[in-house]
Amino acid sequence: MSLSIRNQLPGTVTTVTPGEAMATVRVRLKGGQDLTAAITREAAEDLRLTPGTAVRALMKSTEVSLATAPVEGLSIRNQLPGTVTALAAGDAMASVRVTVQGGELSAAITREAAEDLALSPGLPVVALIKATEVALATA
Repeated sequence: MSLSIRNQLPGTVTTVTPGEAMATVRVRLKGGQDLTAAITREAAEDLRLTPGTAVRALMKSTEVSLATAPVEGLSIRNQLPGTVTALAAGDAMASVRVTVQGGELSAAITREAAEDLALSPGLPVVALIKATEVALATA
């Protein structure tokens, strides 16, 4: 199956915390970073997620925000450090490629935000992704 979601990072489940309706799933990415996904409990059960399960973390580029430094005081737990590798800006939007340990991410942000952050190739950034915006796929 082909997907339009370009952000696909491989990893391994380290913990699954089921709740009444939702579960949080902690994933150790190939690059060594930890990522948290908040998915329905039913999805976690259907995927048979347990520690050691190989997964791909999927995130739409429109759900990846960027900062030029780590951000404290946010509920966003997924903060992946990386480096801008490419930037394509149009009249309204910009597509930003970011290399992170073990993979690459795309972020779709406004052109104005890209200008305000002075984004350019080689600039260190932090990709911010809410746990509720991370989907998981198994082989």
